Amino acid sequence: MDKLIITGGKPLSGEIYISGSKNSALPILAATLLCDEPVVLGNLPHLHDITTMIELLGCMGVRVVVDEKMRVEVDAREMGSFTAPYDLVKTMRASILVLGPMLGRFGRAQVSFPGGCAIGSRPVDLHLRGMEALGAVIEVEGGYINATSNGRLKGATIFLETVTVGGTENIMMAAVLAEGQTVIQNAALEPEIVDLAECLNAMGADVKGHGTDTIIINGVDKLHGCSYDVMADRIETGTYLAAAAATRGHVKLKNTQADSLDSVIAKLREAGADITIGDNFIELDMHGKRPKAVSVRTAPYPAFPTDMQAQITAMNAVADGVGTIVETIFENRLIQAHEMNRMGAKIVIDGNHAVVTGVDHLKGAPVMATDLRASASLVIAGLVAEGQTIIDRIYHIDRGYECIEEKLMQLGADIRRVPD
Repeated sequence: MDKLIITGGKPLSGEIYISGSKNSALPILAATLLCDEPVVLGNLPHLHDITTMIELLGCMGVRVVVDEKMRVEVDAREMGSFTAPYDLVKTMRASILVLGPMLGRFGRAQVSFPGGCAIGSRPVDLHLRGMEALGAVIEVEGGYINATSNGRLKGATIFLETVTVGGTENIMMAAVLAEGQTVIQNAALEPEIVDLAECLNAMGADVKGHGTDTIIINGVDKLHGCSYDVMADRIETGTYLAAAAATRGHVKLKNTQADSLDSVIAKLREAGADITIGDNFIELDMHGKRPKAVSVRTAPYPAFPTDMQAQITAMNAVADGVGTIVETIFENRLIQAHEMNRMGAKIVIDGNHAVVTGVDHLKGAPVMATDLRASASLVIAGLVAEGQTIIDRIYHIDRGYECIEEKLMQLGADIRRVPD
């Protein structure tokens, strides 16, 4: 098991390219199951979760080919298995997203209950209720979801009791080949939902209202192949911006868009960052100044994202003042604060609240990552700490950040990966 060793104290400085969005690429890869023609996808990040999803497609008989430009061609014409096995699904929650496409196109699916980061309860009941509303029969047995339909699924009006990104995506994909119209009410608004809808429409689907809380899908008889590039990763973008702010640095991030990061950029500006936005870049300059503490409350998009909470907590740990963090999405997502306190941070946790009193500096220490975004926050803490920080269990970070040590080295960080 690899570790990251960071010697902190250097402001980040320079330019890097942002990778494609993992949270967009995963549902779009699943959506290729809806099509009986090849689909070519570009800007996919090279991440363990992406590899796992491709392996999952492969084990179901889907042909996946990577060309010389690192574009991936997915051909599901000869798909022969309709089971997503436990051995693969247990490692990645997004595996549940093959349920809707298989059910929509083939009328059957068997999917193991998913795994992923241990950051709290993330039930799939809304996914299953959505499938049932479209006419599917759902049975749960032996840890597997068995879904069948008698002929084509039927369009329906579905109200989601809780905003759910994965649930919205799964229902969208199941509905594009359903008979009639499906209306998803209280749908998730995330940019990744919009990206999936745009890809589905490029494949011949009729999806409208994506980006609003009411998505309307008129079912079509079949989808066709297309070529599509996934959006830039807004959370990777936000992570490097927070790291630059924490280290009092100056970075330019290319191949990314600011319009999906309004809430994060607003908080970084509140922290004292000078931010310049272009067509495909974001530049942040702290002018050598210590960040000011900010308070955040996580909530579904377009509010402050839960996936950026840990990184802003790390910035607050060395900021001037006191910041309050309120985590409303996942119950265990403040857990990384305990590791930061071992590095000298002053973070007091009370339930889903954290009060962060900024200190002048942190001190390097051995720490352990507990989930993907907590890993990123510990990297930021290591970058601002005096001395050496050793981060264990970094397989978490490899699930969501492509070449993180290489990109940070390009920005001047003293960081290296070593085998255990």
